[in-house]
Amino acid sequence: MAPFEIILVPAMSDNYVYLAHDADTGVTAVVDPSEAEPVEAALTARGWKLTHILNTHHHLDHTGGNAWLAEKYGATLIGPKSETARIANMDITVVEGDTVDVGGHKGAVYETPGHTKGHIAFWFADSDALFCGDTLFALGCGRVFEGTMEQMWDSMLKLRAVPGTAQVYCGHEYTLSNARFALSVDPDNTRLQARVHEFEVMRERGQPTIPTVLADELDTNPFLRADDPTLAAAIGMPGADPVAVFGEVRTRKDNF
Repeated sequence: MAPFEIILVPAMSDNYVYLAHDADTGVTAVVDPSEAEPVEAALTARGWKLTHILNTHHHLDHTGGNAWLAEKYGATLIGPKSETARIANMDITVVEGDTVDVGGHKGAVYETPGHTKGHIAFWFADSDALFCGDTLFALGCGRVFEGTMEQMWDSMLKLRAVPGTAQVYCGHEYTLSNARFALSVDPDNTRLQARVHEFEVMRERGQPTIPTVLADELDTNPFLRADDPTLAAAIGMPGADPVAVFGEVRTRKDNF
C-alpha cells in the first residue's frame, strides 16, 4: 500500500489542517479542521471526497469545522474518548492502544495529556506520519493548560519513542517563536543554530516549516531533552529530575 498523500491546509491565523488521501481507495481524512471553508476548497481543487475527520483534542481551533464537514460529506468523526463531553457527535472514540483504520492505513493512538487532559496523537507508521495536534511543535510543545508538567513530560517520552523518520504534523506555525526561545535555553547547540537559520529562510520565502522530522527534534527541541544533562546544566539545573527540568523550561517559555 502506498503511503498517504498529505496536504497541508493553512487555516485561521496560524493553524495547520491536514488532508491525508489514499489514491487507491479514494479515502480522505482531515486532521483537526479548525474551519471548514479552506478544507472544502482543498478537497474540491483535488476532486477528493472527505471520509474521515480525526480530532486530537477539543479546542475550537481544532474542531470548529467538524459539524459542517461531517454534514456535507457524511464523514466519520473520530476523537478521544475522554473528551466525549467536549467534542460533539463523535462516531468513534479511541483510547491509548487503539488503532484507527483509514482506508487500510492503521493509525496507532497515543494518549498525550498535558495541553488538554484528553489529548491524543495518531501515528500512521506506513506513511511515517505523526499527527500530534498541540502536544509537540517544531522546536516546542503546547502550553500545559489542563494537565501537569509530569503528564506533559510523559507525553514527550511517548512521542520521542516513535521512529526518528516520523514526519511531525503539528497544529500551528509557531516555529520561529519557538526557535528564539530554544536558543535562549540551549545557546551552544550548533545543530539548533543551523536549523533556526533554515527555518528563517523558509519563512522569508513564505514556506511552511512543517512537517518537521522527529530525529531533528530529538537533537534540537528542548522540550524533548529534559533528561539531557547538557540542557539541564545550561539552565542551571545540573542533576535535576527531568520533570523539574521540563517544568522549568516550560515555565520560561510561558514567560518568554
